[in-house]
Amino acid sequence: MSAVPQAVRIVEVGARDGLQNEKAIVPTATKIELIDRLSATGLRTIEATSFVSPKWVPQLADAAEVFASIRREAGVSYPVLVPNLQGYERARAVGAEEVAVFTAASEAFNRKNINASIDESIDRFAPVLDRARGDGVKVRGYVSTVLGCPYQGEVPVDDVVRVARRMHALGCYEISLGDTIGIGTPSKARAMLRAVAGVVPVDALAVHFHDTRGQALANILACLEEGVAVVDSSVSGTGGCPYAKGATGNVASEDVVYMLEGMGISTGVDLEKLIETGLWLSERLGRETSSRVARASI
Repeated sequence: MSAVPQAVRIVEVGARDGLQNEKAIVPTATKIELIDRLSATGLRTIEATSFVSPKWVPQLADAAEVFASIRREAGVSYPVLVPNLQGYERARAVGAEEVAVFTAASEAFNRKNINASIDESIDRFAPVLDRARGDGVKVRGYVSTVLGCPYQGEVPVDDVVRVARRMHALGCYEISLGDTIGIGTPSKARAMLRAVAGVVPVDALAVHFHDTRGQALANILACLEEGVAVVDSSVSGTGGCPYAKGATGNVASEDVVYMLEGMGISTGVDLEKLIETGLWLSERLGRETSSRVARASI
């Protein structure tokens, strides 16, 4: 347990990864209020939206309006997802100061997700990193399907290592390792992380677990024990993946903060405000919250 960090930064992905899979279009005003509420909880990183093609993700077609309208708090980062240089330019036009690019460790998943090979996807966003470097814009990188793929099945750890190393070398300051379909277990998560940490510094790594089989918190703990200090999560456990059949939501931010604070690990997040936000969002989405902590507080 000696490697467990004293503080962890939560990357809140609810406004983007959480909402993108909602079948009914969420009103723009709700998205803006969600981000403003999250900004008041003490979170330091809130992924705001995605500048991908509205054709592929119609839920986030209002990205420019949302980003231009949120109340950006001092000391809080609001990264946005961009697939290519065109998306980057749209994001920069409304003032984005941090972006994220993405690919997968599975060739099959990448083909289904963005109709491109891994190498082709990297070729698409490599110009983003070049432009961002000149603009002084930070770039985060996502690698999905690090513990399994709905189409390919097992994903060799060597493939995860290769993709993560390449993205870091291109200039991504942080690499988020995602268990897209939520099939990982602690031992597998630990082994994968150790392999990646052999080529990318552990302080440049984050973890992103879906909770399909209830393993997310256990997987996070296993990675904390390896020194990871950045965890992606989604308020009220919203999310999923439109290209990963059966995958349920991201691990709930409320559950992660509760676990970390209970372990004496600082997050800087006001849990009560976060729970209130999760309950508010669940009401707006017309469903029960998937956060265990929020349910217990009712």
